Amino acid sequence: MTTAETAPPPPPPMRLRELVFGAACAAAVRAAARLGVADALGSTPMTAEDLAAAVKAEPKPLRRLLRALSCHGVFAEQPDGSFAHTGMSRLLREDDPDSLRAIALWCTEPWTWDAWPRLDEAVRTGKNVVEDLYGKEFFTYLNEDAPASADVFNQAMTRSSEQSAREVAALLDLSGAASVADVGGGQGHVVACLLDKYPAMRGTLLDLPRVVDNALPRLREGGDLAGRARIVPGDVRDAVPVRADVYVIKNILEWDDESTARTLRNVIGAGGPGTRVVVIENLVDDTPSMRFSTAMDLLLLLNVGGAKHTTDSMVGRLNAAGLVVDGIQPVNPYLHAFDCHVPG
Repeated sequence: MTTAETAPPPPPPMRLRELVFGAACAAAVRAAARLGVADALGSTPMTAEDLAAAVKAEPKPLRRLLRALSCHGVFAEQPDGSFAHTGMSRLLREDDPDSLRAIALWCTEPWTWDAWPRLDEAVRTGKNVVEDLYGKEFFTYLNEDAPASADVFNQAMTRSSEQSAREVAALLDLSGAASVADVGGGQGHVVACLLDKYPAMRGTLLDLPRVVDNALPRLREGGDLAGRARIVPGDVRDAVPVRADVYVIKNILEWDDESTARTLRNVIGAGGPGTRVVVIENLVDDTPSMRFSTAMDLLLLLNVGGAKHTTDSMVGRLNAAGLVVDGIQPVNPYLHAFDCHVPG
């Protein structure tokens, strides 16, 4: 049987037809995630009828959903008509250590279906469309009007941070540094992993009050890292009231240029000459993840008017802020680390 992995590339007319039905593919992944199909499917193939009973769905529509997904390598239809897991479908399982279920849901939340049709407007104006759609800034809208979507966002960011934090900590050599600050660090996964790696190091987590209120229990009073960890609420665009030997800034320099510049200036002012600053970002040029990162770049344009960076644009912003870039290296196929210092 020809699979999605072995099929020859389609001719241009067929490929374009597939692309314009991309929404159907995204909706199919979302439906499978919400139904819990991947969780219901075990290590042996199952019929659509048995899966339908497990997820409380109708067998015939579920078969149609699974067949559509199998065309893209998400599940595999067997010669007898049953369905088995693939490397991609396992990533929709909640219990998979590399699960992308939360990310799949976040990228297909209801607001995205309102925003995508107005991409031409965002391209013409260079501005987000969410404020016109909902009458308020994106994250205000999420928290006030779409709390379920806000929960999905938090789950997606948490899972993504858990997965990448280990890789960031493995990559960074902070030998000789006594302290590290995780700037805009969410729940503190990166700083926790770095404190695990360096038992003598002290760490600080800085992020918005509503974010650090949900910091990892390990970092809070009573946690095993609490004695070496400090949690500071605040907006990094306003101030960085933290002194550290090393500052880590991961996936937050995606706002408008002025917000990015203010954040970098605040870090430089807090650290002073000789301070090491490590900026970790997705890139939209010359990486294995370009299809994903360029799509996320367009989504950022739609919701907050932000942007992902090319290597050159990131270096340009770092240099303009006053940082010297000492090296650039991949963390994984999706992230790159820009190792910088504040000149004397």
